[in-house]
Amino acid sequence: MKQLILSFLVFTSALSMAFTDPVGKISGAVIDQELNEPIPYATVIINDMEGNLVTGITSSEDGSFIISNIKAGDYIFKVQFIGYKTFSKEVHIDKNNFNVDFGIIKLEPDVAMLDETVVVAERTTIEQRVDRKVINVGKDLMTTGASASEIMVNIPSVNVDQEGNISMRGNSNVRILVDGKPTNMDPAQLLKQIPSTSIKSIELITNPSAKYNPEGMSGIINIVLHKNANQGFNGNLNTGLTQGENTRFNGSLDMNYRTGKFNFFTNLGTNFGKNGFGGKIYLPEQNTRQEFEVINDRESYLYKIGVDFYLNEKNTFSIYTNQNNFEGGPNGYIAVMDENDPSRDLTQLLDLNFDNTNSTYNFLYDHDFEKDGHDIQFELDYNTFDEDENSFISFRDTELDFDPYQDMVKESRDNISANIDYVNPLSDKSKLELGAEARLLDTDNSYSSTNPDFEDSNYQYNRDIYSFYTTFGQNFEKWSYQLGARLENYNVDATYNGEKVYEDDYFTIYPSGFLSYNPSEKNSYQFSYSRRVDRPGFNQVNPIREVSSPRLTVAGNPELDPQFTNSFELNYTRNFKKKGSATAGVFFRRTVDQINQVFNAVEGEPGSLLLTFANFDTNDSYGVEFSTNYKFTDWWSTNTALELYGQTLTGVAGSEFIEVDNKAFTFRTNHNFKATESLSFSLFGFYRSKNRDLQLDMDPMYFMNLGARYSFLKDNKATLSLNFNDVFNTQEFSVYDGRPFKQEGRFKGETQTVYLGFSYRFGGGKNRAFKRKNRDDNESGGGGIF
Repeated sequence: MKQLILSFLVFTSALSMAFTDPVGKISGAVIDQELNEPIPYATVIINDMEGNLVTGITSSEDGSFIISNIKAGDYIFKVQFIGYKTFSKEVHIDKNNFNVDFGIIKLEPDVAMLDETVVVAERTTIEQRVDRKVINVGKDLMTTGASASEIMVNIPSVNVDQEGNISMRGNSNVRILVDGKPTNMDPAQLLKQIPSTSIKSIELITNPSAKYNPEGMSGIINIVLHKNANQGFNGNLNTGLTQGENTRFNGSLDMNYRTGKFNFFTNLGTNFGKNGFGGKIYLPEQNTRQEFEVINDRESYLYKIGVDFYLNEKNTFSIYTNQNNFEGGPNGYIAVMDENDPSRDLTQLLDLNFDNTNSTYNFLYDHDFEKDGHDIQFELDYNTFDEDENSFISFRDTELDFDPYQDMVKESRDNISANIDYVNPLSDKSKLELGAEARLLDTDNSYSSTNPDFEDSNYQYNRDIYSFYTTFGQNFEKWSYQLGARLENYNVDATYNGEKVYEDDYFTIYPSGFLSYNPSEKNSYQFSYSRRVDRPGFNQVNPIREVSSPRLTVAGNPELDPQFTNSFELNYTRNFKKKGSATAGVFFRRTVDQINQVFNAVEGEPGSLLLTFANFDTNDSYGVEFSTNYKFTDWWSTNTALELYGQTLTGVAGSEFIEVDNKAFTFRTNHNFKATESLSFSLFGFYRSKNRDLQLDMDPMYFMNLGARYSFLKDNKATLSLNFNDVFNTQEFSVYDGRPFKQEGRFKGETQTVYLGFSYRFGGGKNRAFKRKNRDDNESGGGGIF
């Protein structure tokens, strides 16, 4: 399969070059006439003299653009952006005039459009950029569910299981960021807390450059929240109600007020309600059955408040704070039935309550030098996470002597990061980037219980990382490259009940490289390489034993070492003018010192397991991905993706070392049908093939969603959305075998639901947004390919 894909890419490249006859190019930069600020993503198009589209692009983050491979002839050149008057000029290309440089194009504000505001698109769009895939969230995704966790299943390369655990390209070692920053929260819990209506876009960075923090074997998922910077007062209200066996509510309010040199912005969001989940599992070798049923009752609130201060054209200050408050947890039971010895039957009643606050405080200073694109930024970020867990455990339907008890866990984490980033375009073809960062993490976890068999304990984990990076890139007519390296000093120590149980201090280099080839505006190729690291997570090194169920106990291993991955990617993108684009790619990853699960049977307790973690040898994984964002007609468009993965998993189950070869594929397709200017419908289908991990062999899973949206009031400022999720009630997780015991099971969440949403936008003003260009939220792709 890989040879076939590579042959196809080479053939397509040769075919493209055979029919390309480049003669000239047009370049320039677009800025706001009044503010002298770059205008990113302005539409730059070239029409023939009859008005037919020849080619077009959008301006980059710094407002610049280059259109190459223009054949000789006469054209009409245009630059357009909402809220501004169109710039238009005739252009002649021949052998004596093959390089047209417009220099700085200053767009004049269109006073007649000042009452317009940024509108959330009806349909989700996908952009393939140099180092990432950007999913701009439209109303079709917002109607899928109340939280980020529920809409993630629609995102290419991403999978979310029944419990909300997220993986990318078949691997769960994913780094989750919000607005480019880590949050210190468990990713599954974080995604459930963010309202879907608060999300502007989702960025998939599968092979980050040296400019980015190297954590996450399968890459980075960055969730970008809404932030307006429109003149005057603007806002957007979104509410939604999910009805299944239980009822859930979500809502968000985004507002900003810009006047003079100040822009104030806020985002308020919430989701709360109950969500059911249950299942059964049978262990035939032990003749033991287990079943469980839980109701998750939660309240989540998100606050984001900030201000931008435009001191002058060259200096900008920005501060904001994110606050996430969460309360709730699962309530239900886990029952174990031993058909060989009914006296061992038991039912464990669970009442778990979590109360946590996740807070982020961020300061950014941005200075622009005289030369366009010459920039330096300083950023300071402080994040704190505090959680109180109170778990009440009792028993019924058993002859065993178990008394009820209460577990209490207090957890706090403080994360400070400071970074400085410097960008210098040495010429119109070369760019140098330098940066340094310090990240300081302190955690404290204390455990106590009313159960006399469990001793009180305290665990402290401290980690300091100091890093420096540099990247250098150059652009030529069709080729561009970027080379980079990140140097990091990593120091960690762990203390358990006052005794140091682990410490490590090492220096590591993380290289990266990108090579791009663009034979025409329609075709582009990219090869990339990066070295990445997965450092053990807090729960993987925490030795405090966690009783997950009557037959499963989890404990971390404080002596875990990091695992390192070398990642290679090859991608091809084909643009279809106004119709959309298609992308094909292959990737290969080799991991050393792989962190994996270890399952040990508990002696004297048939069917009971102790789960911990250990380092193993080399592991290889690979895959092929196809995706398209295509508009068939004015009324029908689609986002469709096919992903094929392969990997070898190694670990210990019982007393045996096992190796599991897993090959799987995922197919998802989303279609939007526009009936009228105000009414549209959507259809989403998902299929995942058989799948294997270290413990379980899983059956295929599939489901389908239907949706409708209706816009009304003046300028379609209001929208009603209706979505029917899991139409045939087939979205379930089922098991047909496993290790170290044979297992058969079925797990089902509350997936068949109806979602009713309402949104309303108000205020007006044209967009003059300030762009934060920190290392983890750099939409330009950072690095030297521009």
